Amino acid sequence: MKEKFLKQASRTYSPRQRYLMLVFLAPIFLLGLPWLFIWLGGIVDRWLQLPAILPQPFNLVAGILLILPGWGFALWSIYSQFTIGRGTPVPLMATRQLVIQPPYTYCRNPMALGTIVMYLGVAFLFHSIGAAILVLIFSTCLLLYIKFLEEKEMEARFGGEYRAYRQRTPFLVPRFRNQHQDMP
Repeated sequence: MKEKFLKQASRTYSPRQRYLMLVFLAPIFLLGLPWLFIWLGGIVDRWLQLPAILPQPFNLVAGILLILPGWGFALWSIYSQFTIGRGTPVPLMATRQLVIQPPYTYCRNPMALGTIVMYLGVAFLFHSIGAAILVLIFSTCLLLYIKFLEEKEMEARFGGEYRAYRQRTPFLVPRFRNQHQDMP
């Protein structure tokens, strides 16, 4: 299994192929999953008779204050993977080079962090405690996948370079100070 993954990860894809993959997946992550969280969250809210997460207009303000920076951080991460890493977030089109430039100097998983923050913002925007709970469950599963599978794959592909990066860079909670000192 490990050899099969390493063989797949070593394939080179053109910028056009990588771009098409991102265009295909963007609607799923930007529209499909948020809609699913809102729809299922509404069912959970009604079933458990949960109140609105925040009254108006605070839900709007909180939603926007989470969605915009979360979306920006995730997009910056994807752009870095595409341009520096010459890959995509999709394991089938994995990066060819280890990306350790910003935003990956702040934490090892800025795309996951941005996505989680953005989805929580959507839950706030739509007043849904149920959606926020579902986002947190999804986030837990995503982070477990990253910690126990993706990090092993990264170590298999990039070896000591990844181990050194993992040693100096936090998993999820960003560190914004003294970034220039952490760069190799």
